[in-house]
Amino acid sequence: MAIFRCDECKHIQEVAQKHIGKNAKCPKCKEPIYIMDTIEFINSLLEDYTKQTQELESIKDKTIEEYEDETIEYEPIENEEILEVDLYNTKELTEIANYQPIIDWFKNSNIKLRFEKDCVDTTGFFDEIALIIGSNYYTLAPIIKHIKYIQTKGYDTVKIDLSFKTDEEIIDIKYFCKEMYDCSFIAKYFHHKKNKFILLTLQNIPKIKNFFNGIWMEWFVLMQMLEFFEENEIGYSSMKSLKVTFPNKETNELDVFFLLDDDTPIYIECKTGEFRHDINKYLQLKKKLYIHKDNFIVCVFGLSEDQTIGMTTMYDITFVNESNLIEHIEKILY
Repeated sequence: MAIFRCDECKHIQEVAQKHIGKNAKCPKCKEPIYIMDTIEFINSLLEDYTKQTQELESIKDKTIEEYEDETIEYEPIENEEILEVDLYNTKELTEIANYQPIIDWFKNSNIKLRFEKDCVDTTGFFDEIALIIGSNYYTLAPIIKHIKYIQTKGYDTVKIDLSFKTDEEIIDIKYFCKEMYDCSFIAKYFHHKKNKFILLTLQNIPKIKNFFNGIWMEWFVLMQMLEFFEENEIGYSSMKSLKVTFPNKETNELDVFFLLDDDTPIYIECKTGEFRHDINKYLQLKKKLYIHKDNFIVCVFGLSEDQTIGMTTMYDITFVNESNLIEHIEKILY
């Protein structure tokens, strides 16, 4: 296998052997990265480690006389958590310790809750592909829309015309398609350079279909929020794709739900395309959940920043887009 490690944001993942020696953009921060063979990468790390060890031994030899008559006391570190969780490759979010506070919160509100804990299992590639889409939404949105359309028609072949794309857009689209193929989201990938088009053969699998039908947005929002909470050391419980039943027997599906410090809820509804006819439904849902306006968020992919500001002023819910979601979360927490 080949290794992809970003020196800028430290994102790391394995990719197919065929990418060795190529340059690619980091899916998180867009920095250009050189893809190395895994063995080459490990050897490089070992060389650096050996060099640093030799330097430390040299310093130790020079200064040992200064410390030989001193008694150095070390205090044990208690309850120190040294294991860092890889958010992009973990089952930890499926453990009851993560979602029990959410269960308790809904129970205290007399709301019945159903969910599949595997919906937050990041050991697959749903989160990685979703981050690529959300981070390049304006370039990739037409492709996702086309894939969704082809799926609804029952076909399995998608043709992407590159004739009117810029060089930068073509690079991003090719990278996205190759990543989908490497992660088995598509069965076949073919780039016809002369005639400037790409052919994709879709996978006829329900989970993949649901992903392109909109679940990718939930994955994107989930991972963006998890990254923010982890970086800022904020305690949280998380879940997505929930189904709730209220005391009056009404039911609703919830996209992404967080509980901070066991008592502060943040709910995010993920939408694209036409959403305005559902605004009243969101307003009613907010009342039933008793969530503050700032914490009841409708994330509409592709909505302009001016529109998010204007609609938030007009309605008793908060509108954001894929780019300013985290900016809003920072405002309400700090």
